[in-house]
Amino acid sequence: MRDADHPPAPLAGLRGAVSFLTLVPLGRGAGVEATDVGRGAVFFPLIGAGVGGVVAASAWACSLVVAPAIAAVIAVGVGAILTGAIHIDGLADTLDGYGGRGRAEILAIMRDHAVGSYGAVGVVIDLGLRAAVIASLLPKPPLLLCLVAAGALSRSAAVGLGALLPQARMDSGQAGLLESVSRWRVAIALLLGVGVALLCLGWIALPAAAAVGAAAVLWGRHCLRRLGGITGDTLGAASEGGELVVLLLAVAFR
Repeated sequence: MRDADHPPAPLAGLRGAVSFLTLVPLGRGAGVEATDVGRGAVFFPLIGAGVGGVVAASAWACSLVVAPAIAAVIAVGVGAILTGAIHIDGLADTLDGYGGRGRAEILAIMRDHAVGSYGAVGVVIDLGLRAAVIASLLPKPPLLLCLVAAGALSRSAAVGLGALLPQARMDSGQAGLLESVSRWRVAIALLLGVGVALLCLGWIALPAAAAVGAAAVLWGRHCLRRLGGITGDTLGAASEGGELVVLLLAVAFR
């Protein structure tokens, strides 16, 4: 008989993925195992799409009572709170690593929780660009669907990087949660990401998916050369970058 704290594998995977990517209290701290996150990798694009949907809804709702720029900043804050800023933190740590020399020093800097100047500047630019894009899209609320597409495509790319590339650290860390993900789960995650993007963006989803895929491949090669693999921080940076690629393309094609 299955323990009450361990639901059937698909539900355990969903719970693991939600607990890993967000602060939604879905079984957090009880019955969620590392293997559940790996099983839940197929749900990453859907969870990313859900986060994007919450951000879009927040932006639209706030724009009814405040200026678009203010609504956009609030929406960016909602997204950071919902995800526990996990990807933003990864971006900051990854950028701080560029202040180091040699693989060992870079990884040590990235593990340090303190945010340095590179990380601080990068996060400001990242959040500023997001807010600017959202504000520019607010006059036409349907365009906010690009946030849903961005969340789906960026998370599917992260699944591919985490599952197909070696880990840079001996102890693996958070990125190691995805190293056992099978190729068929990776394929499903990629297809779900593209499918969600097509529903939200129409034909624009194709160049967006291609751009995110190309960016992920280049980022993966860079991490292999520089670090010998990927880490949880570089995956977070990949997610942030993938989202920005989609958002900027949406603005360009609107």
